[in-house]
This record gives sequence, C-alpha cells and structure tokens, in this order.
Amino acid sequence: MTVAIDVREALKSQRTGKGQWTQGFVTELISRRIPLVLLTNAPLPASWQTEHVRVLRKPPGPLWHWAVARAIRDDRSITHVVSTTSFIVPALLPKHIMSLPVIHDLIAFAGDRHEWKALLIERMTLPRVLAKATHVLALSEATKRDLLARFPTVKAASVTVIGAGPTLAPPTQMPPEESFILCAGTLCPRKNQLRLIRAYASLPASMRARHPLLLVGGRGWQDREIIEAARTTNGVQWKGYASQEDYARLLRSCLFLAHPSLSEGFGMQVLDALASGVPVLTSDRGSLKEVAGEAALIVDPESEASIAQGLKKLLSDPSLRTELSRHGREQAARYSWARTVDLFLRAVHP
Repeated sequence: MTVAIDVREALKSQRTGKGQWTQGFVTELISRRIPLVLLTNAPLPASWQTEHVRVLRKPPGPLWHWAVARAIRDDRSITHVVSTTSFIVPALLPKHIMSLPVIHDLIAFAGDRHEWKALLIERMTLPRVLAKATHVLALSEATKRDLLARFPTVKAASVTVIGAGPTLAPPTQMPPEESFILCAGTLCPRKNQLRLIRAYASLPASMRARHPLLLVGGRGWQDREIIEAARTTNGVQWKGYASQEDYARLLRSCLFLAHPSLSEGFGMQVLDALASGVPVLTSDRGSLKEVAGEAALIVDPESEASIAQGLKKLLSDPSLRTELSRHGREQAARYSWARTVDLFLRAVHP
C-alpha cells in the first residue's frame, strides 16, 4: 500500500484547523513507516523526509491540481489517494484509483457565511468525489450525520469516523495560571467571536478589569465587525495569528478557553484545551458537544445572555474550573492520532 496525501495546508506558515489535522495525521503515518507520496507545492519539513516518504511537488498556482492528478495517474505504485483539504484532485482522477476524501465539515452546504471561492469549489467537487470514492472519512459523528443527510446516496457503511488527536505535545510543565480568557480561531462569523465579545462587554467592569479576553487567530472573512468590536471593547485584545509555541503557552496559562462556535466539524482547540487540563466554555453545535462530552460548560451560541452567564459562572467558580479540568483530561484521553490512524487503516483494509 502506498498512500498519496495532499499536505499543502500542513506546510503553511499559518496553519488553520485543516492544516493542523493533516500535520498530525501524516506525522503518525510516518512514525509507522507507511509508504507515502506527499503532494505539495513547498518543501517538506526535515522530520518528514524519511526513506518511506516520496515527494510529488508541483509549482503553486491554478494548474497545480491538474499537474498532480496527471502525475498520480502515471504513478502505478500509488494505491490510495487521501484528499485532506481540497477535492479538486480526486475529482480529476479516474474511478479506478482508490480515493478517500476527508470530510471536515459540511459548512459549504449549510448556507452560513463563508469564503465564497472555497464554498463554490467544494460545492462543485464534493458530489463528484463522493460518487466515486472508495471510502469516506469523517472527523466526527456530527459530520457523518450531516454528510448522510445532505447526500442520501452515500451509504452509512462507507463512511468511517476517524476523529483527531491534540495538536500540542503533552506539556513537561504547565506554566503558571493567569487570569485571562482565551479565544483561539480564525476571525469569521462561524467562530462567533462577535457574540462572545458582546457577551463579555456585558460583564461587570470590575470583572473585566481582572479578567481580559484575549483573541488569537488570523483574519478570515467578514471579520471587520469582529476586529472593530475587539478594538473598542474594554478588556478585549486581538493578537492576530499565534505561532504553535505561543498558542501552546497561551492555552496552558489561560483561566479557561471560550469557544462558543456556531458550527464545527471537530473542534481542535477544544480537544487541545481538554488534553491540557484547561477548562472549556463551548456550544452544543456541530461536533463540539461530542468532543467535549460532559467535560465543558455548554452555552447557547446564539444567545449573548447565555454566553455571558457561562463566562460569569466560570470566572466566579474556581471549584467548577477544577472539576472541568479533571474531567477534561479524562475526556481527551479518548482521542489520539494513533487512534485516528488505526481507524483509517481499518477503513482501508476492513
């Protein structure tokens, strides 16, 4: 078995959730010495350059997908193609090449505000890819349910939920706890930062003075109102994109993570926080309740009052934070990259 995987998102200097997932998945595959062909437009990190890894690198640009699809068709050693972030390449491949698309979410089909180019491409390519996929990989049960509801011709037995693992290595030592609230994620309406800021603004001034709200994440789409609210609300700071090292430090030193997203295919930040013993405030939308289990404080993400009540409860109740921290580690132990790759291999060789 030789698996070809699109790793472009994992090689970006500012990785989003899909890039983080790809990085963890590929790293675990490499550790097991599984033969891989990594599809890329950039150099690989040194840790990925092993005897079991080949590189199929083409110049970046609009012709990248066609060049890669042609090279895959010509390479008879490739047995499986895993599309982790884009469905253009598998849409261009003939049906006899075994294709396994990874479905992170169905946001492109949900009618939510989203980056238009990505939405259009996914709506055009995913139906074609599903029609000829050998097997489909979903990150959560919630995503699988959404997929089967949107595409009723897809058989439930042909979809395997493979989850994810934490993006942060286990800490050797936790930094001292600080008093700030952390919200991590690309700025966009789906991540719900605007309602979070407004809910935070409704807290007593004395509480906000003691507990700043720190937002980290790169700019996304339709984010001007979020940035303006962060700039003009006392106690709120937006720090832009955080490196993996800064993200780890901030997450592990914050009082708790606030992640009241309107929709998530998995929720990598929530799992990172649980695994680090950091209390979590989140919503029951998408896969978030599935990932968090009973180890997080759940709020209604469309209600600023509900978010504010959750913030106030976590800020004023240290015993609740301690309880969530303990349960969080127990919940996170159910997820790992080893488990994800085990489930992937089982789907490939049932």
